[in-house]
Amino acid sequence: MTNPRLTSILAILALGISGCGGGSGGSSQPPPPAPDLASKAEAFQLLNQATFGATEAEAQRVMALGVEAWVDDQLQRPASLQLPHMRNLPPREDAGQLQQDRVDIWFRNVLHGDDQLRQRVAFALSEIMVVSQQGALIQAPFSLASYYDMLAENAFGNYRDLIEDVALHPAMGVYLSMLGNEKPNPQSNIRPDENFARELMQLFSIGLVELDSDGSVRLDGQNQPIPTYDQPIIEGFAHVYTGWTYAGFTNFEDAFRTPFNQVVPMQLYPDFHDTGPKSLLNGFELPAGQSGAADLAGALDNIFNHPNVGPFIAIRLIHRLVTSNPSPGYVERVASVFDDNGVGVRGDLAAVVRAILLDGESRPDMRIEIDGKVKEPLLRLTQLWRAYGAKSAGGGYPFYGAYILLGQGPLQSPSVFNVFSPFYAPPGEIRDSSLVAPELQIATEYQNTSVTNLMFFQCFVLNHTNGTLGEDDVFIDFTEEMNLAVNIDALITRVADKLLAGRISATLRQEIAGMVERIPEDNAVIRAAETIYLIVTSPEYAYQL
Repeated sequence: MTNPRLTSILAILALGISGCGGGSGGSSQPPPPAPDLASKAEAFQLLNQATFGATEAEAQRVMALGVEAWVDDQLQRPASLQLPHMRNLPPREDAGQLQQDRVDIWFRNVLHGDDQLRQRVAFALSEIMVVSQQGALIQAPFSLASYYDMLAENAFGNYRDLIEDVALHPAMGVYLSMLGNEKPNPQSNIRPDENFARELMQLFSIGLVELDSDGSVRLDGQNQPIPTYDQPIIEGFAHVYTGWTYAGFTNFEDAFRTPFNQVVPMQLYPDFHDTGPKSLLNGFELPAGQSGAADLAGALDNIFNHPNVGPFIAIRLIHRLVTSNPSPGYVERVASVFDDNGVGVRGDLAAVVRAILLDGESRPDMRIEIDGKVKEPLLRLTQLWRAYGAKSAGGGYPFYGAYILLGQGPLQSPSVFNVFSPFYAPPGEIRDSSLVAPELQIATEYQNTSVTNLMFFQCFVLNHTNGTLGEDDVFIDFTEEMNLAVNIDALITRVADKLLAGRISATLRQEIAGMVERIPEDNAVIRAAETIYLIVTSPEYAYQL
């Protein structure tokens, strides 16, 4: 008889990296709340959901505080920012060269910032409300740093404020062409651009079809999904988003990017805003003669109050933090918190994140095979770096080519659709089971090989024993493991403690032991490097339970 858990693990091993997301069936009764963490393994599970990688020190802190107190403490931490660092850098001949400094400060913050949960949620939001350096923003590193800071500062704020800050940020204005969007002028063949109007609805807020509160798709009398909007509604929103461009100029057509205005909200130039009536969602009409600011507020309120927003955001954030296949009950519980945080406030993201991490389904007592998700390649690397104190002689992390080697990087997506879709299901067992595995969309043969090679290079070359490291080489330190290298079982146990909270299968332990036995006892470096490498390239490490 086939063991379904074994089948899944073998599928992960064959693909090199894996994960799921859809619906695993609901329950009329909510599950019990997640228990306070009593073990290191449970603490690691929370930390891999809520940070850029569990560490033993932070696991001890979680166990001392309890999960609820740890989450509440994290919700109060101020944001680690990128823009102040960027502004203190010496000028570059080419502004695009500063993109590597932007990536550097991103790594510094996510590896060492004490606002780990805020940074993890900001990263999730950056994969939903996407802007990217690839394209028109390549020469705007300050604007991108500012955009990410805006996401971090809004991560625990209100969703209504977030979408307004996103709409008016020059990085988004450039990326989805709201910046410079102007009212119709038939004589000049000018029509409002529909790009931002479409993507704010499709990708950032409500999606293409109507949803029930548990995330299931609503169907019409012909058993077909009900669309959330049509072309006239897109056009109505496109007319709303007219008249905005870079701030600080008297003339709309003369405005251009400066060091100042690329990091402040866009400015309304009333003469270029369409003041006609506009048809929006669910039959709502904006009257003629309103200002651009009033139209924008009315349009964003219209989106914010759409019933899809709660389940839409719940699913996206659960996907990015906890599991690819949440049950309808899990989605509904989180969506209900979005709709009302308990004191009558809609859109409270701190309450939403808290609900996601404290729900009983986030760390169930009895696991099933579709629990959890695949770790994104970037998160696999940051967990290794955090566990082994990765650093460079120069103090930085100039890993600018992350998106090439890992298939993803901070604000480096090839399109507004992110590097993977929340609906992606690879053919075979996962798709046949009506599940999804978003991260597998980038798990190509090339990418899997690239990630594996990167881990090999990190373990065997970029470590503390290499005396030829350059100032910018990020290396790990496994002195402790070298001291245990003679005792293979103790060595494996120590690495598994650091990276898997001690939860290592007998099969993986046996395979590592067999490999390490081939290495002479006096070669402590290679024994330690081999053990770490075999764990960080294993399915047990790649899968986030």
